[in-house]
Amino acid sequence: MQDFIGQAEKNGVILHDIGRCQFCGADTTGGVFECVALYSTGFDLIDFSNVDNYVYRFLSVDAHALQHPEIHGRWNNHFHLTRLHLILRLDYQWDYNQSPLLSNYLNDYKKDKLDEVLIPPSPLDRGSITTIDILNESKSESACRSMIKQWAISVYDSWCDYHDLVDVIAKGFLAGRY
Repeated sequence: MQDFIGQAEKNGVILHDIGRCQFCGADTTGGVFECVALYSTGFDLIDFSNVDNYVYRFLSVDAHALQHPEIHGRWNNHFHLTRLHLILRLDYQWDYNQSPLLSNYLNDYKKDKLDEVLIPPSPLDRGSITTIDILNESKSESACRSMIKQWAISVYDSWCDYHDLVDVIAKGFLAGRY
């Protein structure tokens, strides 16, 4: 991921470094900066090097990215929402090798859709669970995995205006057009 501060500036967004996270509403004292830091260092309860836990890494990355689209590039939303759709709705077994393939597929897809933009839900309306909730409420690995899945579903559901679109993208990807 590129520097989130630079990406926010590129997007014309002023980042807050005090209070709650301005995007997801996480109960931080250091704003989005603390939210990103906690996400980057949190979830110690899960061994993400274990293949059985890979899916929780993808779900958490996608949920956090879609709650904070202002600090990412424009096509970020397509990637993360499509991957959530593939995992949550199409029960696709994602692994690390699939991410560059989806990225390549989206690069081809967007050539004919240069004006297509997935407009995020309003800040604070991008899911009911935040990184802080998971860190505060997960007392075991299984509880943490469960919370991450709930988080991902909550964020995915908040982007419901684009479910039909990402279904088309996901099915194109699965059809092997990449």
